[in-house]
Amino acid sequence: MSFLRAKENEIVTVHCSPKKAFQVLTDNGELITVNGYLKYTSVCDGQGTMRIIPRIPPHPPLEKGGVGDFQMRIGAHYLGNGRCEFTAWAPLLKEVKLKIVSPRERLVSLSRDERGYWKTRVEDVLPGTRYFYRLEGERDRPDPASYFQSEGVHGPSQVVDHHSFHWGDDIWRGLDLSEMIIYELHVGAFTPEGTFEAVIPRLDELKDLGVNAIEIMPVAQFPGERNWGYDGVYPFAVQDSYGGPDGLKKLVNACHKKGMAVILDVVYNHLGPEGNYLWDYGPYFTDRYKTPWGQAINFDGAYSDEVKNYFIENALYWFQVYHIDALRLDAIHGIFDMSARPFLQELAERVEEFSNQERRKVYLIAESDLNDSRVIRPREVGGYGINAQWCDDFHHALHVLLTGEDQGYYVDFGQIDHLIKSIREGFIYSGQYSCYRRRSHGNSAKERPANQFVVFAQNHDQVGNRMLGDRLSSLVSFEALKLASGVILLSPYIPLLFMGEEYGEEAPFLYFVSHSDADLIEAVREGRKEEFNAFSWKGEPPDPQSGETFLKAKINWGSRDEGNHNVLLKFYQDLIRLRREIPALSALDKDNLDAWGLEEQEVLFMRRWKDAEKSHVFCIFNFNKADIAITVSLPAGKWQKVLDSSDRVWHGPGTLLPQAIASGDKITLRAQGLVMYIKKGIA
Repeated sequence: MSFLRAKENEIVTVHCSPKKAFQVLTDNGELITVNGYLKYTSVCDGQGTMRIIPRIPPHPPLEKGGVGDFQMRIGAHYLGNGRCEFTAWAPLLKEVKLKIVSPRERLVSLSRDERGYWKTRVEDVLPGTRYFYRLEGERDRPDPASYFQSEGVHGPSQVVDHHSFHWGDDIWRGLDLSEMIIYELHVGAFTPEGTFEAVIPRLDELKDLGVNAIEIMPVAQFPGERNWGYDGVYPFAVQDSYGGPDGLKKLVNACHKKGMAVILDVVYNHLGPEGNYLWDYGPYFTDRYKTPWGQAINFDGAYSDEVKNYFIENALYWFQVYHIDALRLDAIHGIFDMSARPFLQELAERVEEFSNQERRKVYLIAESDLNDSRVIRPREVGGYGINAQWCDDFHHALHVLLTGEDQGYYVDFGQIDHLIKSIREGFIYSGQYSCYRRRSHGNSAKERPANQFVVFAQNHDQVGNRMLGDRLSSLVSFEALKLASGVILLSPYIPLLFMGEEYGEEAPFLYFVSHSDADLIEAVREGRKEEFNAFSWKGEPPDPQSGETFLKAKINWGSRDEGNHNVLLKFYQDLIRLRREIPALSALDKDNLDAWGLEEQEVLFMRRWKDAEKSHVFCIFNFNKADIAITVSLPAGKWQKVLDSSDRVWHGPGTLLPQAIASGDKITLRAQGLVMYIKKGIA
């Protein structure tokens, strides 16, 4: 890699071989600086002449490349010195003007290019300026790529200077997925204040727990002040009631300084119903497909190149402007794209390209109920190249063994063998008939590595989509809570904890909204009731529009220091410590693993190893609600106990297990207990 300095857009002569990469450093201070200079990248074509094109500034101008491959920076890009560039896509409109409403009202014409992008560069526009776009001379609408909606979803958009924030994470290069202990939280319900900045004082306690990555539920601007986040209608705008753009940057900055990664949940399968003005601009939606939330995003019809660009730009925006480390892609089974180069594949390609350019590894993690390994297979073998995905099968198998529930999608689970298969392979349904779906479901994930699966005993969906939002702590015993934590944290996969899980939080996590339209509010109420038809839950679901419903969802952080809550917290800490310290556990590997079980006794066994004679563990999980006597079968050697959930120190009933065991020993497991032994040597 070689370097030179030049002014922006200056023609320079270089001597290099064809396609040799090099960087150009410029002292143009209007954009992001690196060590006092802007970083630019290009590829020498061997002709000796090259135009300098910016790399780091938030998204390059229109670049025509291969078929269907282009980029366009959208939104209001503040250039500094009172200059701002505005770009909006409206291919079917005949007139689009910029209406600045404050601090001084004025109307500015925009010019249209051949792809339907309307653009202008305006002087005397400072950060904080509020504006609309006037469409066809008759209606004022916020910017679809607004960076901030300080007056809510119906108000004007606001110009933001993203370069004014002083980052302190220069040395942060990210975490490897396989090292992550993920903690999912909802900003509004995690603290009494419900803001980004209020999360920061709790980071040290999360770090003491062993968490090194927080996953934030969606923060794109939604109506009102309370919402799960999946009704967002401005994908680029950070929710004002949480603290807006600077609030999120402060939280990410604080996390990185403490060695913690930040994962952001984003929604690319739909937009919310209130404040969604994309309809006025262009064909962002299609009626060819239906989602549970209405019409699907237009990812494969006419004008879909520009629609894809909108969402890909959004993904890169979070990585680049907010220094986010990974994106969790909500419900990709609601993304419909029959094109030869699907949106998810193109998104993964562009994110990988960004990651390579930045020399900082960033990730995409999908939520998918398709059980389709194509999602996470490399593109070289016909996959989309998404880095990892949530594994719902693992959760469902574990949940049914713990609770005995067998309604809705839980009807497909309930055997020890189900959880064994998920531990070994990931997907349980890999082509078998699903009673719930009434068809065959899934394909095999056996060949996909363990670090491509995120597993959990609880998450916002599996708690919040219950009628009463009841957490596992309200459904099972204290012993079962410890058992669940062990299955997750001793598994070969990436573990995810849901806020409060680590100390047995009892506050329900209910579904909540704060819409302003009476008909929409009633539709949401009725929709929630219909969602529960597959289950036999009795009673009425709490009103999602009620402020009380939201307040009930706030966690009780102080209870983590009390009684069984504190014991469970320390148990989680110990499990995470063991996971990090023992090579057999820290190496996420499905190959160096064996799992088997006793179906009638409801007991599951698991061995994991790394260099078998150097690090080897044996775990037993008893899902039976009674004590069970068994005979163990193990490789030769001395096996020493390192963790026993039945011990008094963990407020258990008292262990019946010896400190050391060998193959052939008869032992008695406590009800819903877990134990782990480590191999100390060859007998």
